[in-house]
Amino acid sequence: MQRTARRTTGGLALALAATLAITACGTQSQGDDGGSTETSSETGSADLKIVPSVQIDIDGAEVPVETSGDPVDPAGDGAAECAEGTSIAMAGALTGPNAALGQNILYGAKVAVDAFNAANAGCQVTIKEFDTEGDPQKATQVAPQIVGDASIIALLGPAFSGETSATGDVFSQAGLPSLSASATNPDITKNGWKTFFRGLANDAVQGPAVAKYMVDTLGYEKVCVVQDNSDYGVGLAKEITAGLGDAADDSCSAEVKVGDKDFAAATQLISSSDADAVFYAGYYAEAAPFAQQLRDAGVDIPFVSADGTNDPQFVTQAGAASKGAILSCPCGPAPDDFAAAYEALNGQAPGVYSVEGYDLATIMLTGIASGVTDRAGMLDFVTNYDGEGLARTYKWDDTGELSSALIWIYEVQ
Repeated sequence: MQRTARRTTGGLALALAATLAITACGTQSQGDDGGSTETSSETGSADLKIVPSVQIDIDGAEVPVETSGDPVDPAGDGAAECAEGTSIAMAGALTGPNAALGQNILYGAKVAVDAFNAANAGCQVTIKEFDTEGDPQKATQVAPQIVGDASIIALLGPAFSGETSATGDVFSQAGLPSLSASATNPDITKNGWKTFFRGLANDAVQGPAVAKYMVDTLGYEKVCVVQDNSDYGVGLAKEITAGLGDAADDSCSAEVKVGDKDFAAATQLISSSDADAVFYAGYYAEAAPFAQQLRDAGVDIPFVSADGTNDPQFVTQAGAASKGAILSCPCGPAPDDFAAAYEALNGQAPGVYSVEGYDLATIMLTGIASGVTDRAGMLDFVTNYDGEGLARTYKWDDTGELSSALIWIYEVQ
């Protein structure tokens, strides 16, 4: 059976109207780490933003952006009925050095839930938050709490590849649908899990696409590939290196660790090479000081990275050193209406994965509105789902991968 989602309009406008009053009453603007955003001018990044440039396919070729889709509205028709206490969960890094990546997803989901609850008096859905700090070990401690809560009928997350790999069996055995807005390691969907759905392209798409774009479009002939030791960084670097082929310069490839702040060794390797670009496979917490140290050492070749770095916090933390950075992402740019509703509710602009967090939460809410009351019903609904979101069409194959997925290239300008 193929289930096509009902399309409606007005939910984003409703969410925006409902939340404008919050900011009018003095809600403080917060940074992605929960702090003030006032530091950007001190780091030289006040005027810099991550701007979408072009959408590409797995061959690195530009793909026209389709704008004719009619995204499913989380508000539905306002007639939803459900049991008191119905809830969904979000699991990911909400604190810690990469907290912005998890917060972006949560805040996007909150826009959808807010719109749904405002429109459906007969069904009020709660989103329960579970902080993993992006740590696989901590995620294994959180997972039993999620599956043990019978009110939770779907999970948004986990966010990172490592924590997803560590907990996938738990969620699969519990029959809990797990929709990740950000975990991109290709091996995740090879574990035989029956409840995992990836909401964006994996790194077996992102890696070759970005590698070919660097070689064929940007004209890079020698690229230093530097990776961190996370599941995400290792998997992405493998795909990028293979995609670059002869353009991958082994003499300046390097490995760093999550949590490192001193990149002198890698910087020296790159500085003494004749490479014309560096690709970093890892997260913004390390990418920012790495980019800064490269510039401080006089290395002015292009800095390229992917979705783990593609967040406003990279710009804030790296400052002027982030200028010109090329950042890929399987995630889609935030449309204006969504960005306005998001900022009104959360006090900050959308970041990487915010749109996916909204889209995946919308799918869950649409399932609840259709009469889904338990995990088994939600699993059937998602398995057979076929609907438009803000970022893309969502329809999955039997492994939990999207039937079609593309990559965006962004630039810090």
